[in-house]
Amino acid sequence: MKLVKILVCICGVFGMIPAYGKIRLPQLVADGMVLQRNTSVNIWGWADADEKVTIRFQNRVYTIVTGKDSVWKVALPPMKVGGPYVMDLTARNHIILHDILVGDVWFCSGQSNMVLPMERVKEKYPNEIVTANYPMIRNFFVPTAADVNRLQQDLPGGKWIKADVKGILSFGASSWFFAKVLYQKYHVPIGIINASVGGTPIEAWISREGLKGIEPFDKRIAQFGEPAFMDSVNRKHSPPVDPFNTTVYGMDKGLSEIRPWFDTAYVPHHWHHFWLPGYWDDQGIKDLHGVVWFRKEIDFPASVSWKPAKLFLGRIVDADQTYVNGRLVGSISYQYPPRRYTVSAGTLKPGKNIIVVRVINFAGKGGFVPDKSYRLEIGNDTIDLRGDWQYKVGEAFEPAETVNTFSAQNEPGGLFNTMVAPVTPYTIKGIVWYQGESNTSRAAAYGKLLKALIVDWRKSWNAGNIPFIFAQLPNFNEVRYLPTESEWAQLREGQLHALSLPKTGMAVTLDAGEWNDIHPLDKKTVGNRLALAAEHVAYGETDVVPSGPIYKLAKIEGNKIELTFENVGGGLITNDGDELAQFAIAGADKKFVWAQATIEGDKVLVWNDKVPMPLYVRYAWADNPEGANLYNKEGLPASPFRTDKPQ
Repeated sequence: MKLVKILVCICGVFGMIPAYGKIRLPQLVADGMVLQRNTSVNIWGWADADEKVTIRFQNRVYTIVTGKDSVWKVALPPMKVGGPYVMDLTARNHIILHDILVGDVWFCSGQSNMVLPMERVKEKYPNEIVTANYPMIRNFFVPTAADVNRLQQDLPGGKWIKADVKGILSFGASSWFFAKVLYQKYHVPIGIINASVGGTPIEAWISREGLKGIEPFDKRIAQFGEPAFMDSVNRKHSPPVDPFNTTVYGMDKGLSEIRPWFDTAYVPHHWHHFWLPGYWDDQGIKDLHGVVWFRKEIDFPASVSWKPAKLFLGRIVDADQTYVNGRLVGSISYQYPPRRYTVSAGTLKPGKNIIVVRVINFAGKGGFVPDKSYRLEIGNDTIDLRGDWQYKVGEAFEPAETVNTFSAQNEPGGLFNTMVAPVTPYTIKGIVWYQGESNTSRAAAYGKLLKALIVDWRKSWNAGNIPFIFAQLPNFNEVRYLPTESEWAQLREGQLHALSLPKTGMAVTLDAGEWNDIHPLDKKTVGNRLALAAEHVAYGETDVVPSGPIYKLAKIEGNKIELTFENVGGGLITNDGDELAQFAIAGADKKFVWAQATIEGDKVLVWNDKVPMPLYVRYAWADNPEGANLYNKEGLPASPFRTDKPQ
């Protein structure tokens, strides 16, 4: 943009200010913001064309004339850590911004595991909530918005929130632990801008320019400019599914009988036994998508009648409405959130109590996810709810016709235009990225796309090789006990290869996942390791080992293969004291079998006597490589890898 005139002067006493064109500020330039230290910082906004805007900040006055495009922008000189400060902006109107800090600003982005809030992990980290008093750590959450055709000038909303007992609940858990580590080490204010949307693919976060020449995305973007195409996809667009709208799917017997099945006066007939937790496909209901009701009777002593309680029902696929003694205590419309429902005082009673759960399923196996917590907490007492329940089918859905839907947030560039581009004028320290789950079905392309995103964002911020830190996907899905192919491993490989770009760092999280939950709760491990990588890449801590061992090269020695690693740190170890596990070896036929492996100094030797002429090695090559135990002495796990594909 062209600026007609910029005047900067230092002034101790300010006189009368004449009226200029009316100012409008971007969402990020607001009360409580954190500005980046030690570098030139952009402050910008909008006013009438050719109008004068005056900014007073830290005893300096900045005067600027708005361009013909109605945009004004000024670059503040490098500032040291400090605050809180006040910023005064004057034109036709007068705006005063309060509580401004100068420290380090990180742009954190990705899909649901980056945005999953501290509220979701509060039972795992209760002390993090009750002791939260970090006013120098601020979070700005970017609301979801998508547009495939236009770059937006500003974000759809948001505000800067402090990390106190209330505010911390809305912080992304991964970004919170990341920020806390950096704050405690460097004692500077930390600002987090979190722009993340669950279930979104990486290509939605890359600009048109960044995807140029990458198919099929380049061709798809070209279609967005064709009115006929956009009209056709808009006609096919389906509204969001409301799982509790009974008029859409038919008639649920559990709601249509004289007494609904959650009513305490209902007398159950022809109900079947069900062992909870579990999926109904595995317990007598095959290939059913619909509504299944579950009930359990529990006897309580008289002392519980006046007490509130907390009901934990693990995770349910997909939606649920849960009743206790006929009262609705909670409902969630999709499968991922944990079910944690408050049972108000007076709901429970002496003697027989009835818990009823109405479960609605649309795809996959319906029911209660195994290996989660199913319990009722009453005061200091905990009642285990696992075990024998009863079930009855309320409704079976007719097979639905597949409709091709169009969602801008899943299309190439759709989120860059709305949730990244408006942030790029804001000066930042670096970027943190946690995404990939939505791309596992197209894992082979991920490495190219991640490199494209890194290059694209660096170009968009116009800040050179700005530090870019990312989380490698954790373990997930059922354990496989023979060597196999894996889309999750292939995607992790694409993430690993992105380290070839300068000023990048990767947090290996292979031990921080859960086999049955794509949203694992251990976000502290993720955040801490992201911070460790940032210390090395962004803060120049050369003595910090930024990650676990990273495969470097392989050398064939007779019937063995010798592996060399980077980031060995204090040395290679197994984290459990057992023999090395999850190494597989193959010859020219690429038929992998489990191998023996041993640590020899800073190297690993791998062999299997049944493979006399080995050529290739794989490590932790699985969705969920249980038992993968190669670490360095700093306690950081090795990244999965394979040698049978060119690097």
